[in-house]
Amino acid sequence: MVNWGRLITAMVTPFDDNLNVDYDVAVKLAMKLVDEGNTALVITGTTGEGPTLSLEEKLRLYEEIKRNVDVPIIAGVGTNSTKDTIRNGIKAMEKGVDGLLIVTPYYNKPDQKSLYAHYKTIAENIDAPIMMYNVPGRTGCNLLPETVEKLAEIDNIVALKEASGNINQMSEMVKRTPEDFLIYSGDDSMTLPSMAVGAYGVVSVCAHVVSKEMKEMIDAFVVGDAKKAMEIHLRLFDIFNKLFIVTNPIPVKAALNMLGIKVGGLRLPLTEASEEVKDIVEKELIKLGLL
Repeated sequence: MVNWGRLITAMVTPFDDNLNVDYDVAVKLAMKLVDEGNTALVITGTTGEGPTLSLEEKLRLYEEIKRNVDVPIIAGVGTNSTKDTIRNGIKAMEKGVDGLLIVTPYYNKPDQKSLYAHYKTIAENIDAPIMMYNVPGRTGCNLLPETVEKLAEIDNIVALKEASGNINQMSEMVKRTPEDFLIYSGDDSMTLPSMAVGAYGVVSVCAHVVSKEMKEMIDAFVVGDAKKAMEIHLRLFDIFNKLFIVTNPIPVKAALNMLGIKVGGLRLPLTEASEEVKDIVEKELIKLGLL
């Protein structure tokens, strides 16, 4: 079983005023997240604007962050090309990352047979622990429990980030997979409900601003204090939702900038938060005592 822990943040990629990657701020943000209880970090996933980063930028990010933090680094390398995903994964592993996050192919809309072949081929061609990522709302395809069950039999496919938002599907996946196959919630607001049906933890966006509280919630649940976990979940419920009122990572980057962590703007095709969105995010941060 991989030791990635229960609280993983899918990290944003900071940019300077010219929208170049700010590697210094990236390292500082990574160190902050680790200090606040994150047990691993996903770099260059969707939240990290992976689709708009060059391969060279991604590889340097892995190198810089890996050198400065002592938690596992999971590289988001998935594309809608199996061949390109394998190439990206091999290069990421050469930079010393500890695992790979591989999203289901987007836009191609592969069926279950094709999804199985995609992940099996990647696993056979890269010597790395793999976390699959199911997010139908972004990709247009849903990795079903019976496919996850078969893929979990492959030695180096060790985890799943499940972001369908369907608690019945999550339950079925937990039921069908071995105990050492780790299933993570891919939705912050579903962390506690998912853990209640057997998920191991969360790959989070909101932990950028509420890591300590999320760690406290997870720890409370693990030791059997369901009431405390529920109270924290309800206290954070609004921020879980407000950081997704428009496309991620627009709101979370706005939140970090307000908190003095200058992660900059976003690369097209995403644009910065509107004044209305900023106002909503700011009110939530004030309500939580963060601003």
